[in-house]
Amino acid sequence: METNSIILLENAVIQHQNEPLLSNVNLKIDKGEFVYLIGKSGTGKTSLFRTLYADMPLAGGRGEVCGVDITNIKSSKVPMLRRKMGIVFQNFRLLTDRDVYSNLYFVLRAIGWKNKREIDDRIIDVLNAVGLADKALFPVYRLSEGEQQRVGIARAIANNPELILADEPTGNLDPITSEEIMSLLIDINQKMKTTIMISTHDYIMIERFSSRVLCCENGKLIEPMQ
Repeated sequence: METNSIILLENAVIQHQNEPLLSNVNLKIDKGEFVYLIGKSGTGKTSLFRTLYADMPLAGGRGEVCGVDITNIKSSKVPMLRRKMGIVFQNFRLLTDRDVYSNLYFVLRAIGWKNKREIDDRIIDVLNAVGLADKALFPVYRLSEGEQQRVGIARAIANNPELILADEPTGNLDPITSEEIMSLLIDINQKMKTTIMISTHDYIMIERFSSRVLCCENGKLIEPMQ
């Protein structure tokens, strides 16, 4: 992979349930970029993300993400890829029967962290980064949706990822909370130099926080004029 690129796709084919959604995808995203992914529902945004984190196979062409070849990636290599990434979901996907600390502890243990003091220190760091230092022992179900998404972002940055993929991270949030979450993601991008790619329908946020835009349209991934 080119030394400065974090995502590189060449003549890639993205499909869902054996139906091609995007073809001839040529994409290069450099380290440290902040990129929006837009397009109507069903045009391939989520499938592209799932392909990038190896939840779905690349159906054609070749690709590399975070230095890992995903062209014909073996299942044994997927954990190594995902340790380099953070994923933020629209519906949060938190363990709602546990507190905030336990959600983050579970993730760090799952990706190989063993020393409890190091885990505790990292949890404090990421909760400070997302503005939830005082909510570590709060049950997740007691948090607002905006706070739950902040926990989702804390989980995504817990392992100091090279890349964050955020799939409609403000889709369930009100406009004020959406702006807070977008500001947080931009802050992470700028301060931590983490590459961030966000799929969104929130064009107000794109206008408010302008950056590079990619669009899934008519089976292609294009970069519209801005």
